[in-house]
Amino acid sequence: MAASGFAGLGYQIVWTQQLGLVLGHESAAVLAVVAAFFGGVSLGSLLLGQRIDASPRPQRWYAACEALIGFWGAVLMAAMPAASDAALALIGPDAAPLWQWGIAFAASFMLLLPATAAMGATLPAMARIGTAGVAPLYAANTLGAVAGVLATAFWLIPNWGLTRSAGLCVALNLGCALLAGVSLQSRPTPALGASTSSRPLVLLALTGLLGIAYEVLAVRVLSQVAEDTVYTFALLLAVYLAGSALGAAAHARWPALRDTPRLLQALALSILLGMAALWGAEAIKSWLQPETLAAALATEALLAVAVFALPTLLMGALFCQLSADASAAGIAFSRALGVNTLGATLAAPLFGVFIAPALGPKHALLLVAAGYLLLLPAWRSFGWSLPAAATAALAVLAPPLAFVDQPDGGRILSYREGAMAAVSVVEDATGVARLRINNRQQEGSSATLHVDGRQALLPLLLHPAPQRALFLGLGSGITAGVAAQLPGVQVEAVELLPEVIEASALFRPALGEGPSPRLHAADARRFVRTTAQHYDVIVSDNFHPARSGSGALYTVEHFRAVRERLAQRGLFCQWLPLHQLDLDTLRSITAAFLQAFPDGAAILASNSLDTPTLGLVGRTGGTRFAPRVAPALAGRFGLGDSFAVLGSFIADAPALLRFAGNAPLNTDDHPWVAYRAPRVTYAPDAAPRDRLLALLGQVSVDMGALLAQPDAAGAARLSAYTQARRDYLDLGRRTIPSADPAVMLARIGPPLLAVLRQSPDFQPAAEPLRRIAQALAPRDAAAAQRLLASLADIRPDLAAP
Repeated sequence: MAASGFAGLGYQIVWTQQLGLVLGHESAAVLAVVAAFFGGVSLGSLLLGQRIDASPRPQRWYAACEALIGFWGAVLMAAMPAASDAALALIGPDAAPLWQWGIAFAASFMLLLPATAAMGATLPAMARIGTAGVAPLYAANTLGAVAGVLATAFWLIPNWGLTRSAGLCVALNLGCALLAGVSLQSRPTPALGASTSSRPLVLLALTGLLGIAYEVLAVRVLSQVAEDTVYTFALLLAVYLAGSALGAAAHARWPALRDTPRLLQALALSILLGMAALWGAEAIKSWLQPETLAAALATEALLAVAVFALPTLLMGALFCQLSADASAAGIAFSRALGVNTLGATLAAPLFGVFIAPALGPKHALLLVAAGYLLLLPAWRSFGWSLPAAATAALAVLAPPLAFVDQPDGGRILSYREGAMAAVSVVEDATGVARLRINNRQQEGSSATLHVDGRQALLPLLLHPAPQRALFLGLGSGITAGVAAQLPGVQVEAVELLPEVIEASALFRPALGEGPSPRLHAADARRFVRTTAQHYDVIVSDNFHPARSGSGALYTVEHFRAVRERLAQRGLFCQWLPLHQLDLDTLRSITAAFLQAFPDGAAILASNSLDTPTLGLVGRTGGTRFAPRVAPALAGRFGLGDSFAVLGSFIADAPALLRFAGNAPLNTDDHPWVAYRAPRVTYAPDAAPRDRLLALLGQVSVDMGALLAQPDAAGAARLSAYTQARRDYLDLGRRTIPSADPAVMLARIGPPLLAVLRQSPDFQPAAEPLRRIAQALAPRDAAAAQRLLASLADIRPDLAAP
């Protein structure tokens, strides 16, 4: 049973990731896959369980079920891509949530049904074979599932990929089938009396619903405190399953855990205690302050134990007791398991899609606690009134289960609980508004208009005449909004979270009057693969690579799908947050990008040292560029001349190829980035500025090879520009700031003037000198004039304000 449980959870993780790549990462699609998995298990237990209960040779049924799981797992290893593509075509690019959920559920349910139905029958079959009872078997199966979760997330998928990990699960199932056929013996069919009550089935269904509802809601809240990586989810799921297994094992040993009313009462109280742990989760994490990868993972595991240990232990014991109550009432275990799993099937869509967004996590969790209390037979007893009073008091007095960092003097402009995440906009005392997802991921601010605008304009200015542009990811909406103001360009933007689209309206005033982009609430990967439209320019936002699901936007398959959506001579730019990924992760992404755009190049969005943003640029038909007349809008963002645009390149295709080296390709089947990138999130290996300078030291660019027309003089000036930028950034990294302009002049004046003499076109080096001259003028007018004269000697316009 342990090996079977290992394989079952291994399949669930692999299949959920594979289907999510195609069906999308919207809440409807994600929860539909979960519901389809549980639904298949429930159906198998209910339908096949009856035959197993009546069979004189249940060991053959068990062996056949294990063999079927292994066989169908092998079939899906080959058939999953084609089957998923068929479902993708039915969903389309702009599917309504109900249509998407229906297709995602139906496709997942039918595709997985042979295996999930057989999974649902294995435990009833083993219960007919073994003599130890349901509780030890359930405990062994669930402990195997714990091992499957941890091994799959921390070792199998990072090292083997999805298909080979599924192959191991196939081997385990076939091994179980072989061993069962030769070593297990059947025992007589247990005699069940006539069914005397349906109450145990009602309790099993409702407790299955409430148990998974607690998991969905608690994970939802913890995602605002934890780092929300693939490892976060694996640890939470492992602790949840481990608690259930220990509860089942404890039920077999301790008679005190065989009282249904006491278990229901204790579960209600444990839910309230789990909520208390959720309220304190951020304080616990802040107190521990983990600084290494191991410490960060241990902290997340500790939070999971605090929230899940007691409730899940009681859930495991309650399931075993209700199964015993059902047996005493003449109800077969297979039916009890099927009904319990059917309730679990409804939990994810009911609480994840409807109740949590409508009521908020606090009231949704209190509803779960109240649900357990309402199942108690005696409502007026003290054992009922105490947790009921505590639940009512928390509903009225306790703060929301929402984590929003609000600075001193700041205010919350917007907060929305969605099915997938909490989205907030917080304004600080200086009036700067910031957009956050789950309080952990800044998606833009009103103070980053300049940099966000450059991320829109640089790709558009590299195209000779763009007419249609697509932006993958909306964030604050500033990047796509600036692009929409470029004359003659029709702009569309795709955003996964509807709450982000709504919040982006708060940043619209920063853009002023002008046209707005057309917005699509959809998964970016699915939109790219299903839209029939072709675009002159596609720009992908700098998604945090460690966040759950984001790594799929950096795979070879996705980059190739983007290339298919480009018009003739179309251009694609993938922005990358260098402050959020290490160089090894960048190498893997670069290697994947070059598979789709072998002549790609790299640019810098700005000269920021703290939040450096790198762009990988590729074109259909060759990556060569010609200077073009910049529109007036570009001048507002420091892109008013061709040197500022073409000078943004830091690497050409040969340099990127050398940089990528033998880095593992990030593919749909081997999602290396999703499992590597969290290491930097948990324990940064270097400061962003050091990482940027290290990258610049490893790449180079031949400007003559990037120009569409031979221009030796222009190439020489651009080469000088790129070298000047490197010297400028290196100086910035080494300089210790001072509030005294005279001190700053002594520290950076001569080096910046040397940078400008090397390349007068590199105007960013003149800006700090002009600011120093302005600050110095009231104290030392002569020194300020000498500084401005030095700038004018290099090039007259450099001294102009």
